[in-house]
Amino acid sequence: MSSTTYYNRHAQELGRQYDAIPSEIVHAGWVSRHLPEKPGFACDIGAGSGRDANWLASLGWDVIAVEPSKGMRQLAGPGSDPRVTWLDDALPGLNKLRALGHRFDLILVSAVWMHLPPGAQSRERAFRVLTELLKPGGVLIFTLRKGSDQDENAERGFHPVSADELIQFGKQRAIALTDQFSERDKRREHVAWETLVFTIPDDGTGSLPLLRHVIVNDDKSSSYKLGLLRVLTRIAEGCPGIVIHRSEDYVDIPLGIVGLYWLKQYKPLVLTHKIPQLPNTRQGMGFAGDDFYKLASISNYDLRVGASFDPERGAIVTGAIRDACRNITQMPARYISYPGENRPIFEFQWQSLRSKGRPITLSKDYLSKFGTFRIPARIWQTLGQYACWLEPAILREWSGLTASWSVADYQPTNASVFDWEEGRRDTGVAASRVVALKNDGIKVPCVWTASNIKSPHIDHCFPWVRWLNNDLWNLMPASASANLAKGDKLPSASTMADARKRILQWWQQAYLDSPLRDKFLLEAGSSLPNLRDGDMEAGDIFAAMLHQRARLRNDQQLVEWNSGR
Repeated sequence: MSSTTYYNRHAQELGRQYDAIPSEIVHAGWVSRHLPEKPGFACDIGAGSGRDANWLASLGWDVIAVEPSKGMRQLAGPGSDPRVTWLDDALPGLNKLRALGHRFDLILVSAVWMHLPPGAQSRERAFRVLTELLKPGGVLIFTLRKGSDQDENAERGFHPVSADELIQFGKQRAIALTDQFSERDKRREHVAWETLVFTIPDDGTGSLPLLRHVIVNDDKSSSYKLGLLRVLTRIAEGCPGIVIHRSEDYVDIPLGIVGLYWLKQYKPLVLTHKIPQLPNTRQGMGFAGDDFYKLASISNYDLRVGASFDPERGAIVTGAIRDACRNITQMPARYISYPGENRPIFEFQWQSLRSKGRPITLSKDYLSKFGTFRIPARIWQTLGQYACWLEPAILREWSGLTASWSVADYQPTNASVFDWEEGRRDTGVAASRVVALKNDGIKVPCVWTASNIKSPHIDHCFPWVRWLNNDLWNLMPASASANLAKGDKLPSASTMADARKRILQWWQQAYLDSPLRDKFLLEAGSSLPNLRDGDMEAGDIFAAMLHQRARLRNDQQLVEWNSGR
């Protein structure tokens, strides 16, 4: 019998057993010495009944509760603290969890390790994955179950466990063992527990020093290396759903989105501000062909995932992306390499896409037709998590680089020329849907207060000034008082939980039951994590939204807002 089968069959019984002893008693041995004083972002692997996840949430932590047993999730999920977000995933790969791009201050692996069979493809791999999910200074806690009842071990799929094995894994990963102790089970004489506490002393992946080296120290004959790093940082932070394939070591994204963001970045610099990107202004820029200059007639705001173009403008955009992709693969992607090695950090596969004289939509599928761009998984995670630090560092170096070329006609310009053009704060489509629904006699309540409103405001659920996103899923009808009170704050976990039913109803009525359905799904699939193309339901999108909320709160330390309901 598989372990998940056992837990599905016995969920009620096991839930009562787990909840019989409070977490603060079960984990008393390590809490006083190793639980960080300031609540942060935690992950409970094998969360079971949710006892430990809810306990951490009660202390102020945001928690991702990972549980592969459907029976246990169904038992625990409905009554969970709003700060707890559940995820169907499992060791050793934790593929869905890794796709979210989170890093944690605390990871708890309690009474789980015995489910994994010994071996490099299981336990060693799982340990590596777990350590890569830790923040610098993060704490990783294992409690190992040691039971002498062989019949129970066989029935529940338990394997022998060893502290020495974990300690050896820690040495291989340069993770410090900071505590180790044993104790008897509180209720069962045949069971004992051994706890091991590991900490990660720095970035742990080497990605930040590597990126800093490329930004600051690497030789640059143009702005292209900096331009590519900025583009990748923007994609990792703002479009986690654009990933087309993920392994333990690499993330693949459409090469077309790299080219698209490249155009979005360079178009105002070259066409509007005329800032040189090469020390020799007589030397042409490889990406700036005829189609690039024709982009002058197209708004930078329209250079975004989900935008649609008629055949004429579509041919221009396709040609400009194609030229940008070719230049990226021939120049910066080929020459950004590991220090002291002639080995490129990034890999790619380029395809020359030609316009077919038809309207186009810049979807994930269309952007994939230009090829694939491969990024080491640890670098992808670092790009997204540390974007608010990396981008200013890139732009400071970029500004100094162009000034150092001493081009005769170069005039120092304000740093605002590097602003990322996202257009204006746009709520027009959502507002028009409110009007249409009201004209059809459908009441549109405030998603935050549930009150019926005559003239609703349109609120960016995730505040515009903190995350530039006009996607339809992010735009909510709200009362004037709620919108003003929320301001630029992030809705709290409890507020999101309270608003869930109203948000799902709004999405269904405004978008999913309208001609805007495809646009809504395309935008959600690009900007939210862990959504599968062609297999998205409103509940899945809301769950992905909760993961993005947790990421924004912890990466940017945003202030939360409670609706007060």
